[in-house]
Amino acid sequence: MPTGPSAAPGANAGALRHVLSHLVTPLLMCIGMGLAYLGAFHAPEPHDLRVDVVGSGASAQVLAQTLQDKGDGALSVRTVADRDTAVNHLMTQRSYGAYLPGASPELLVATASSDTSATVVQKVFTEVASGQGAPLDVTDVAPTADGDPTGQGLFFLMVAVSIGSYASVAVIGGAGAVLALRVRAALALGASLVVSLIGVVFAGPLFGLVDHGLAGLWALAWLYSAGILLVGVGLHTFLKRWTTLGVMALFVMLNFTSSGGIFRPELQPGFFGALHAFWNGAGFVEGLRSHVYFDGYGLGGHVLVLALWFVAGLALVGGAGLAEAGRRRVADRRVSSSEGASSEGASSAGEPPEGRGREVEGEMEEEMEEAVGV
Repeated sequence: MPTGPSAAPGANAGALRHVLSHLVTPLLMCIGMGLAYLGAFHAPEPHDLRVDVVGSGASAQVLAQTLQDKGDGALSVRTVADRDTAVNHLMTQRSYGAYLPGASPELLVATASSDTSATVVQKVFTEVASGQGAPLDVTDVAPTADGDPTGQGLFFLMVAVSIGSYASVAVIGGAGAVLALRVRAALALGASLVVSLIGVVFAGPLFGLVDHGLAGLWALAWLYSAGILLVGVGLHTFLKRWTTLGVMALFVMLNFTSSGGIFRPELQPGFFGALHAFWNGAGFVEGLRSHVYFDGYGLGGHVLVLALWFVAGLALVGGAGLAEAGRRRVADRRVSSSEGASSEGASSAGEPPEGRGREVEGEMEEEMEEAVGV
């Protein structure tokens, strides 16, 4: 029986090649995550971090100029006439700290804008007050909710909503590959609704990340999730088994790191600060901050960012529809041209439903394995 031993090594070699080819995806994920997260978070340093010195006299001007020069680009120091103006700048996120010099110096911060930025500002002005021989009184003009003392709960809410969204892409793209694209798009919108409602439960009754504005939070979460799902479903037509990697690059590697949820762009390298201006995670986190803590100031711009990602998802789905229609036309022409061939050849060219079913099932399993591996 010589065929048995010879067949087994061939089968093992094929299985080994199959595994090695699939190891490319997690290795690329490892490289991408390392470059993104370490590049964005490993050494946060302020650059052009806007702070105000309250006062119009010569002493305030001298202090502001001294801090500007000493900071060597770390701070952008301005003087403002009075406390009310300084508070307004904090509440409109035009500054991240305001120092009121005097016998009892006071520092104004807004931790809801960014706890890490407030910490950096507090460290700077604690040294200033210490040099003047006075203790520093810190006033938080925009504190976070009791359930989110670090101010980073909204970031981790974004992480949960993002994972629920991009993992659903693998399921819809794999298990739903035999469904019409319009059905897959409807499933994407339905999944985004469920994911956004889960986010509301996390943010409100379960963890108390916010103490008001849950309806607006749900709307932002749905728009954010729907954008991810539509982009992913549209990309799946073109990327197939590489969709998980592509969506992860877009909505984890570049998204989480540029969202401003841990460090604002003023504490990050310029690349991630630039992404912060138009990436959807930043639109979600900053939109939530604006809605919950800053009376909706600047909310329209953040909603516009999320809406543009949603529109991009619709456009990708439309492009996918055209591509799939083109593939069907090519397949129909091949079937027509094979009508005069042998039954075996016709069966091969037409690809019987059960053969297509096995292909879809294999594709689904591969995508689900990659998604679980994430």
